[in-house]
Amino acid sequence: AQRVVEEIRAAGGEAVAHGGDIATGDGAASLVAAALDSFGRLDTLVNNAGFLRDRMLVNLDEDDWDAVMRVHLKGHFLPLKHAAAHWRAEAKAGRVPEARVINTSSGAGLLGSVGQGNYSAAKAGIVGLTLVAAAEMGRYGVQVNAIAPAARTRMTEDTFAEAMAAPGAGGFDAMAPENVSPLVVWLGSAASAGVSGRVFEAEAGRITVMEGWRPGPTADKGARWTPAEAGETATKLLAAAETPQAVYGAR
Repeated sequence: AQRVVEEIRAAGGEAVAHGGDIATGDGAASLVAAALDSFGRLDTLVNNAGFLRDRMLVNLDEDDWDAVMRVHLKGHFLPLKHAAAHWRAEAKAGRVPEARVINTSSGAGLLGSVGQGNYSAAKAGIVGLTLVAAAEMGRYGVQVNAIAPAARTRMTEDTFAEAMAAPGAGGFDAMAPENVSPLVVWLGSAASAGVSGRVFEAEAGRITVMEGWRPGPTADKGARWTPAEAGETATKLLAAAETPQAVYGAR
């Protein structure tokens, strides 16, 4: 974090590092306080903390489940909670903010991923949290969105070494994290006015608006089904429904 601060300052910007544990109430509160103390205001929160503890479900230890939930899901919730409390107070004081939150989900959270039950569940939870926060915080001038990025980071470059490898000289580096940054910048800016409760995939040169659960084929008997009737009806509905995308293969 301090190296990034130094890079930003060398480029003419302002930055400060925070070393607290954002999966604790005190750490998350001190993160928001550090921004306010350093810059006098809080405009954008990007929640990006995460790591992997990949195992097939039958081999997944409870500790590895809890650790991933703590860092990914709780590590999104607590900074969001404390930032939201600040923005709500500002709005109630008559200073309605133009605030933005960008959460980090994953394709694994949207489609599932073999060997990543803990990670996929946490990333799906982040999408649910994003939708709730967008609905609750809109009245206070806060927009909340999520991205599902694919890029080469310390978390992915070893686990998915082949897919994350950089190209030869002169080739487009599809997995460079810089490819994701422009969308994050836009979502965190005033230019994204009116965009909230959305999930975007960002990979290489591609941006996709992800469309989640919505009603598909339905049937209403107007009375209780028998198990046989329910099965027959469900089979007919499935035949009329779109085929779901396959979960990510084991990697």
